[in-house]
Amino acid sequence: MSAHFARPDRHPDIDRMADRRMLRELAYIDGHWTAGQAGETFEVRDPATGAAIGWVARIGADQTDLAIDAAARAFPGWRDLSPRERSARLRRWHDLILAAREDLALIMTLEQGKPLTESRGEIDYAASFIEWYAEEAKRLNVEGVTSHLADAEMMLRREAVGVVGVVTPWNFPSAMLTRKAAAALAAGCTIVAHPSSQTPLSALALAELADRAGIPAGVFNVVTGDAATIVGRLCDDHRVRAMSFTGSTEIGRLIAAQCAPTMKNLVMELGGHAPLIIFADADINRAVDIAIAAKFATSGQDCLAANRIYVERPIHDSFCKAFAQKIAALKVAPGLESDADIGPLMHERAVLKVEEHVRDALQRGARCLIGGSRHEAGVLFYSPTLLTGVSDDALIMREETFGPVAAVTSFETEEDVVTRANVTEYGLVAYVVTKDGARMLRLGRTLEYGMIAFNRVKITGAPIPFGGIKQSGLGREGSRHGIEAFTELKYLCLDLNC
Repeated sequence: MSAHFARPDRHPDIDRMADRRMLRELAYIDGHWTAGQAGETFEVRDPATGAAIGWVARIGADQTDLAIDAAARAFPGWRDLSPRERSARLRRWHDLILAAREDLALIMTLEQGKPLTESRGEIDYAASFIEWYAEEAKRLNVEGVTSHLADAEMMLRREAVGVVGVVTPWNFPSAMLTRKAAAALAAGCTIVAHPSSQTPLSALALAELADRAGIPAGVFNVVTGDAATIVGRLCDDHRVRAMSFTGSTEIGRLIAAQCAPTMKNLVMELGGHAPLIIFADADINRAVDIAIAAKFATSGQDCLAANRIYVERPIHDSFCKAFAQKIAALKVAPGLESDADIGPLMHERAVLKVEEHVRDALQRGARCLIGGSRHEAGVLFYSPTLLTGVSDDALIMREETFGPVAAVTSFETEEDVVTRANVTEYGLVAYVVTKDGARMLRLGRTLEYGMIAFNRVKITGAPIPFGGIKQSGLGREGSRHGIEAFTELKYLCLDLNC
């Protein structure tokens, strides 16, 4: 059944797609493109222009149950495929994603708003997880145990848990799906995925390519619609043995509580509140480049974004001057425009939160060196902003902002800044800029974060265990550790006297 509905006011840039079949608007359940009950849909709009991109099927509770049914039926067959065959299907999926890179990036920019260059990078990033786990599928059972009993042989096995619920956010609509799904599929699990209703089209395009890659019916399902209905069903159903979620800490707590009665395995990548600490021995130009990348990628809508920037007092003023000049050069424009650096925020709520944080910081004595208001590019655009002298009790120093606002404050000593950086419930990532190797080792021990980047921003990728501590999450994604939550460890003890 075709997922393409003819609408007279559809976004004109859709015509740039090489393969219009990639724009799917129906849910994908048990290998079929499925409309919502009574034909119900919800609209997806370009945050840059407000133009309609698609009308996506609104799946209800009963249809979510059908998706879980399909995944449960498909599980034994997928689990029992040889690891080599699962790997081959995943590899075909990877290759098709890279071949469709331009269409996938276009869809992402249209529905999420990020600059097209960032969308292309995310597609490459998303594909890398499928490639990685296509290989890990062959290495699932490599752990052994030396028997401590003279008359027994001991074995360990990792076995797929079963159906996995996957819930993904709007800021990285492709990569967050593949990072979870590829690991679960490699382990032999089946998937029911729920993408954000802000950005469902990227997930549905990936489902189209999974179908072309020969992923069997029921193995990879995508259900679109109201999160409370769909996620609630996934949490309550005992056949769903693991839940993987990326989103806010608040929602993560709710999901964990709802999963408790069925004792599911949980993987959660939750909120961040990253500090960027710049010491006086840093090269200022390099530090500014790091700050630009750490703060303004994805228009600041990233759990890894540097939310608090601490600069050692001797270089504070020089850094802020250079930082302001770089911020002023950022191009604010719709993501499809050439050389766009800052796109729109996702929705009005996001802009209102940014405005609140800026207003609060100024009321507490901060100075605005550049920006500080909405941008003329459109109602959801906010000007890249630099605040200095920000008080530690300001909202922006206590909450995740998720917008293009850099909050800078000074510090005096290493001990002082470590204490201030650690006073948060979050512990996802921290950034440090220094030339002092001994200091790097000290901060590697004393900063309470799951990931620490020294003198660089880009640290993520398929081979590394992504995740945080404290209220920033449970478990890890990527690397060999990313497959663990989708498996159960089974121990076999064989008596040798039979």
